[in-house]
Amino acid sequence: MKRIIKFLFYWLPPFMWAGFIFYLSSRSGIFITKEYFWDFIIFKTFHMIEYAILNFLFFRAFYGSRDKSTDLNKIMIYSFILAIVYASVDEYHQTFVPSREGKLRDVIIDSVGAGLMYIYIKSTFRFWKRFL
Repeated sequence: MKRIIKFLFYWLPPFMWAGFIFYLSSRSGIFITKEYFWDFIIFKTFHMIEYAILNFLFFRAFYGSRDKSTDLNKIMIYSFILAIVYASVDEYHQTFVPSREGKLRDVIIDSVGAGLMYIYIKSTFRFWKRFL
């Protein structure tokens, strides 16, 4: 029972966040402003934030359920790669949503967000270690 609770504690948040991203990408296109440029900037910033959070949640899950001998750099790389893979799958999913399209550009933008979180985790891990 303890293993199930530990698994849910660490892995449920990234799966729920991935589901939230999936839900958002299932919606038809929406606009915040009437200008394409500003909508593009706002939504691509949201993309970066979404995938930065996803990368952090994957890192937290891998770190919390790791074998004590697992290398920290491997955990950071695995979480980063998993976030990019999910970004690619989500963009492919968008090709099936009316008024949406999957673009390599968006995968790159999502990867930048995940990459920024990778850099953040790497540079501040000593601080965060006590919370994980």
